[in-house]
Amino acid sequence: MLKRMMIRKIMVATSIVLVMLMLYLIPANKEDIDLNKKQKLEYVYPNDLEAIYLLDKNNYLSRTKISVNNKNEVSKAIDLIEGLTISGKKKDIIPNGFKSLLPEDTKVLNIKFDNNILTIDFSSEFNNIKEDSEKKVIEALTYTLTSINGIDKIEICVDGKKLTNLPNSKIKLPDYLDKNYGINKKYEFSSLSDIDSYTVYYVFNDNNQVYYTPVTKYVNNQKQDKVKIIIDELSTSLLYESNLMSYLDANVKLLDYELTDKTIKLNFNDLILSDIANNLILEEVMYTIGLSLCDELNIDEVIFEVNNQEISTFSLKSLD
Repeated sequence: MLKRMMIRKIMVATSIVLVMLMLYLIPANKEDIDLNKKQKLEYVYPNDLEAIYLLDKNNYLSRTKISVNNKNEVSKAIDLIEGLTISGKKKDIIPNGFKSLLPEDTKVLNIKFDNNILTIDFSSEFNNIKEDSEKKVIEALTYTLTSINGIDKIEICVDGKKLTNLPNSKIKLPDYLDKNYGINKKYEFSSLSDIDSYTVYYVFNDNNQVYYTPVTKYVNNQKQDKVKIIIDELSTSLLYESNLMSYLDANVKLLDYELTDKTIKLNFNDLILSDIANNLILEEVMYTIGLSLCDELNIDEVIFEVNNQEISTFSLKSLD
């Protein structure tokens, strides 16, 4: 009995000592915490997915997405340029099956954004582009950077000097580059007079990895409506290339359309529906039509109607 009481007293005394020791060691307020120790405070801007045009295994520049800093247009552009650069800082997040094209060690010396024009001054490594890749580098830069909301055109400089010709082939470049420059270009004209162009996005499905590939076709001007030409191109039973697909049924008919400001309404027959009972249109159909028309007409939104009933909307803003 006496022994148990002694043990209990010792345990109580030990507990009291421990509590007093803890109270002594813990500071009474926040200011007692090592104020001489510097604290590094960083603001981390949230990331967004942005479109980037990279080389796929079929040697086409195709539209995919990577994560970028969404602080402003310039921060997005810098991150996307890193994604376009071989062994750049974004190399670990480039989707499987895609390649960057800008020469390794290419740096951005200066970049500015003014009046919807992005001007990029690259280091001299930019000139190390292989001649057979020159056009694709310009196409990738142009389509990637003008896909950023607010950027309409880009201007390229190297070591402070405006790039007026491609480094090796010496092909002349326009003063400012936009999507009118074209991408994955195919030439189907029979004479050098009265040449026109249009761009169509196709679907590529690689082991359930779905992405979209634009092709700019140069033809003799047929005085036809480009909206109808693009729909006809996508609905033809003869696909342009065996590895480029369109899921638009050959019997789909565009009944009429209305273009207003940054939006176009397309009115189709009901064969555009993949599920008539539930009024559903395949995502691949909406994307190929939507991306094609948004690029060609410089618009932001495509509204799909069936027999004058609104079914769905494709919006570039919702893709940002």
